[in-house]
Amino acid sequence: QVQLVESGGGLVQPGGSLRLSCAASGSIFSIDRMGWYRQAPGKQRELVATVTSGGSTNYADSVKGRFSISRDNAKNTVYLQMNSLKPEDTADYYCNAEKRHYSGTYYIITWGRGTQVTVSS
Repeated sequence: QVQLVESGGGLVQPGGSLRLSCAASGSIFSIDRMGWYRQAPGKQRELVATVTSGGSTNYADSVKGRFSISRDNAKNTVYLQMNSLKPEDTADYYCNAEKRHYSGTYYIITWGRGTQVTVSS
């Protein structure tokens, strides 16, 4: 099994920055891709960014140029650097771990419990 623990959320003013961390433990060898998703009140959970074990990244259009996902394999940790934050970035942010199916698609192994980000003056 894989366990994920997010940290780094908080309250920040518009235009500010935060860095979220997601530490993985357990059967980490089974992880092929990790991602950050977010869910705002009353809205569905949406993709923010993903990073594969090979380092390939993918971003939602709404965060391109402002957010950056990275991974430290030695620490089994994935980071989400969030710059130029906007009030609409306010949400609970969740980390997940995915495994690649032989067909090429990814399926989710597990989710973390989330960390809250509030962007407000």
